[in-house]
Amino acid sequence: MSEGKKVRIGIIGFGGIAQGAHTPGYRNIPELCEIVAVADILPDKLATAQTKWGITDVYEDYRKMLERDDIDAVSVCTPNAVHSIATVDALKAGKHVLCEKPMAMNPAECQAMIDAAKSTGNKLQIGYNMRFGSGAQCLKRAVTAGEFGEVYYSRARAIRRRQVPPSPNFLDKSRSGGGPLIDIGVHITDMTLWLMGHPKPVAASGQTYNKMGTKPGGMIGMWGTWKPEDYGVEDFASALIRLENGATIGLEASFIANIAREEFSTHLMGTEAGAFLDGYSNDITIYREEFGTLTDTKPGWLPDAGSTHGAEIRAFVTAIRDNRTIEEMGAATGEQAMMVTQIMDAIYRSAETGREVVIG
Repeated sequence: MSEGKKVRIGIIGFGGIAQGAHTPGYRNIPELCEIVAVADILPDKLATAQTKWGITDVYEDYRKMLERDDIDAVSVCTPNAVHSIATVDALKAGKHVLCEKPMAMNPAECQAMIDAAKSTGNKLQIGYNMRFGSGAQCLKRAVTAGEFGEVYYSRARAIRRRQVPPSPNFLDKSRSGGGPLIDIGVHITDMTLWLMGHPKPVAASGQTYNKMGTKPGGMIGMWGTWKPEDYGVEDFASALIRLENGATIGLEASFIANIAREEFSTHLMGTEAGAFLDGYSNDITIYREEFGTLTDTKPGWLPDAGSTHGAEIRAFVTAIRDNRTIEEMGAATGEQAMMVTQIMDAIYRSAETGREVVIG
């Protein structure tokens, strides 16, 4: 891009994540970019784009929007089942793409996205924003500096007590691909793999449970109610993931579970130190043996990272303007995000077969 030119953005899908994260993220950096168009199949979403957000150019067919030569990049914020096809269409139309997580419904769809990015030379970033939290950034610097030695095990948890998104886009498996595992489990898995340096996953074994969401009469829902007959995904999942370097990850994810509290966390265990990261509060504790004793160390101060969604969007726009790679910006590449999808796919297949599933 020419120096000083703003990146012109289109958004495909104008639901909750587009209005709650992407649109504010772009609007908060007006010196770098501007939103010029929105596409959505629902007329009410397009009306909201015009009346609430002041985006005048709207399209019911995103392919019509992609025909515009004055759009440089798009955010894909559709239901999961449309991520791959919309991303591939956008890349082939000459646009850079920031696609929301999870990358796609299965590894084959992910590969199609990666192939389209490579063949067109356009940038592909996946929306794993939790990496940009101040706690995660601090812990990553410590891992990179070698403070932990060999990190051989991580425990990753994305567990909710009664926080179910009561929408077909989350509870209809044909639209979402699964439940908490593919919705929030992907977030903590990406952050954990990133902290560990992205060793290649080689196998996974897991179990999924649908014990609570389908109870007759329904359950308490902190985010609203749902019909038990419409609850078509797991409400809890657990897994063990084996990595190429011999390390392992224990993973838990839930929408519904009888637990004390919600938790989004990673616990790293290394030969020189361990650490616990609370992804909600950004609190970090590093556990070591020092001076003939066991010590627990907390940061005295962490810089305010602001919105993690805002940080990932700034990274995307900066990569386009400065012609830098997505990896250089610390954001999730297609190849990294595909590892997460491979893991989720293996866990679901393991739950169906009762056996460990080899990845790759």
